[in-house]
This record gives sequence, C-alpha cells and structure tokens, in this order.
Amino acid sequence: MARDIDLMAGIEAELQNERMFALGQAGKKVEATLAALAAAPDARGGALEDLLHDAAYAVWSYLIMRESLGMFDHKEAMAIYGVPGRVMARVGVVRRAPSTT
Repeated sequence: MARDIDLMAGIEAELQNERMFALGQAGKKVEATLAALAAAPDARGGALEDLLHDAAYAVWSYLIMRESLGMFDHKEAMAIYGVPGRVMARVGVVRRAPSTT
C-alpha cells in the first residue's frame, strides 16, 4: 500500500519560515523607525514629516506582512510596538512626487 506523501509540505513549510522571517524583519523596521521618531522630539517641518512617513510606511509594510500570514487583528501588535496615533493616522497614505511644473 502506497503512502500518501504530500510533496508540497516541505516547500510550504519553508515558505512559511521565510514569511515569518520577513515578518520579523518588518517588525525590526517598525521598531527602528519608531525609535528614530522618539529620538527627535523637537523635529519640525520636513524633518518631522519624513520621520512620520518612514514610521507609517514601516507599520503599513508590517501590517501587510501580518495579513499575508493570516493575522488580521492588529490591535495587540500595534500596542506591543507602541505605535502612536499620529503614525497610525498616516498608515496607507502615499506621498505624491513633487510637481515639476
């Protein structure tokens, strides 16, 4: 009697490991951008906008990665990272390129 062997199981497990590694990397990026924002409490104007944009983009990327792994409730993760409301308000906002006219 032949055994049913799932030939894809090994590949799926490896892909899942890669996804989890990528999630960890995305989490480190969130930590780094939030630390940079916290380290510049007096940032104003363009410098503040850049810090907020970088943090929001990192959080957005992290959320997308979580969703690719089937994790759709982000409240606890955002609380663990301590993502401020002013960053969450910018998640998903894309900057426009400056006008050349």
